[in-house]
Amino acid sequence: MFDWLVHAALRNRLIVALAAVVLLIYGAFTLSRMPVDVFPDLNKPTVTVQAEAGGMAPEEVEQLITLPLETAMAGIPGVESIRSISSVGLAFVYVTFDWDTDIYRARQMVGERLAAAREQLPDGVDHVAMGPVSSIMGEIMSVALPIDPARVSPMTVREYADFVVRPRLLTIPRVAQVVPIGGEVRQYQVQPDTARMAALGIAIDDIASAVKGFSANTSGGFLELNAREYLIRNIGRTTRIEDLQRLPVAYRNGQSITLAQVARVAFAPAIKRGDAGYNGKPAVILGIQKQPDADTVKLTRRVEEALAGFGK
Repeated sequence: MFDWLVHAALRNRLIVALAAVVLLIYGAFTLSRMPVDVFPDLNKPTVTVQAEAGGMAPEEVEQLITLPLETAMAGIPGVESIRSISSVGLAFVYVTFDWDTDIYRARQMVGERLAAAREQLPDGVDHVAMGPVSSIMGEIMSVALPIDPARVSPMTVREYADFVVRPRLLTIPRVAQVVPIGGEVRQYQVQPDTARMAALGIAIDDIASAVKGFSANTSGGFLELNAREYLIRNIGRTTRIEDLQRLPVAYRNGQSITLAQVARVAFAPAIKRGDAGYNGKPAVILGIQKQPDADTVKLTRRVEEALAGFGK
């Protein structure tokens, strides 16, 4: 067989040469279009489901959240294994599929099961969703925003990272996720004054009910007038701290008692569960993760171009 191939190639030198040139050109063309990565992606298609339930212990998270999610994911076609992590107020479920399973088809099947599993979860579960399409080798860049406390507050830098830098980077194709770490997250904090509450006869449930309904637009239906319908809306959405301070909590002797009379209301940073730094100084770090099939070199150039635009 080998001798026949050698003699056939010698008899048809021109055809063999042309075939070699065509293969060489095709190989060079394919090489120029192949994605470049630091390491090959050796992870099987995996869908991550995460849930947040602030205040729950790991045992409660495992029994009330993780177990129902694992049970709902079992039986999905193509699933090889299901792993989970339960911690304080957090649950992560990793659903791993066969190599030949399309990741987007896998996410569709997980999403269908997740919609049914939400009904079995207890009250107090703030967030249940799938993670972005990324891999363990997907973090391609870390961007640091240094914090100079003498010029700007850590809260302002974190807001700039959350609402300016992160949305811009997420618009770049093939960027899966941008995770900010560090700085201070702004919160509306209400700290009840028990002495004032007792003097005015205000219960903690009164404060909780009032704050729960704060800053929300509601609908009042329609008003029919002159053969036309008019939409009735109650515009209550606001972000001003003064509006929260003047929020009525209860009524005594025909007068309203505001939230500022029974509690300290102010903007304050959320409790930190981690921090970030750059060159020994505080900073906000943004971890940029790519999708599994993205070209690391080209995507890095696009991210650098986007970052350069912030300096203009």
